[in-house]
Amino acid sequence: MDKTPSTAFGMPLKATPGIRRFSAAAAKGNHSCEFGSGKYYALCAFGGVLSCGLTHTLVVPLDLVKCRIQVDPAKYKGIVNGFKLSVAEEGPKGLAKGWAPTFIGYSAQGLCKFGFYEVFKNVYSGMIGEEKTYTWRTSLYLASSASAEFFADIALAPMEAVKVRIQTQPGWASTLREGVPKLYAAEGISGFYKGLPPLWMRQIPYTMMKFACFERTVEALYKYVVPKPRAECSKAEQLTVTFASGYIAGVFCAVVSHPADSVVSKLNSEKGSSALDVAKKLGMSGLWKGLGPRIVMVGTLTALQWFIYDTVKVAFRLPRPPPAQMPESLKRKMAQKQ
Repeated sequence: MDKTPSTAFGMPLKATPGIRRFSAAAAKGNHSCEFGSGKYYALCAFGGVLSCGLTHTLVVPLDLVKCRIQVDPAKYKGIVNGFKLSVAEEGPKGLAKGWAPTFIGYSAQGLCKFGFYEVFKNVYSGMIGEEKTYTWRTSLYLASSASAEFFADIALAPMEAVKVRIQTQPGWASTLREGVPKLYAAEGISGFYKGLPPLWMRQIPYTMMKFACFERTVEALYKYVVPKPRAECSKAEQLTVTFASGYIAGVFCAVVSHPADSVVSKLNSEKGSSALDVAKKLGMSGLWKGLGPRIVMVGTLTALQWFIYDTVKVAFRLPRPPPAQMPESLKRKMAQKQ
């Protein structure tokens, strides 16, 4: 019998200098690579590129209207009115404004978000051991996702700055190729990163909710809703659970991160303003403008992102640990206390 210790996620542990981490023993069965190997992290990062880059680009029209509602609520009074005005002013093609910086920026963000999440989750789990990994798993998800998003937003910020200006400042620029040199000439390199602090305020809580809520929802669905263990479910059934869990997580993500999203949209459309200035100007009601379309957008977005990410793992035959399970050592300790 294999005596190799395992984590709460069902993967073996191996000692490495400085930390204990999820093992990369040897690729077995139908897996294309070892769990925790460089190839594993690279393919997870590639899954993040596809999941974030494609989905955010898909909803550019809704994102454009949402940003305009946040920046100019007096003109764009709602989601339907916003679409009608945008089409009337620029035609249907105008709804695609900002697609290029969206695709590039969110592809880079997805690479860091999902790739680093897997890395940090494994590293932090190895540092605290398998028993605390299980008992503190929600905190583990929160810490890992927050760490990953810190770097992901640095990758996203320049393209987000260009995208918001293209979408909300009529006549400023209509393409990425035109917008980048124009922004650099007007504000220098700092213009690409002045929205980074509020971006962290928006994205870090969003991502913490996105990953922690998703992980715990998956765990709950398999425990209370799905009538059989995940190992006995077909790939289609597993991906259905992934999509449902992603949508539930997305609704919570939208609510938690919306005020900061409003600040980011307004800040990047106003030269010389600070995040605090913008927040004061918007007021409490202004911070929540556009929440309805954002719930629809983010809920759908998050569900599709998790679906694409999990599909990539299935397609490339990556190891996919089951939902967290209580370690045998912890079960024995609890039994002894009874």
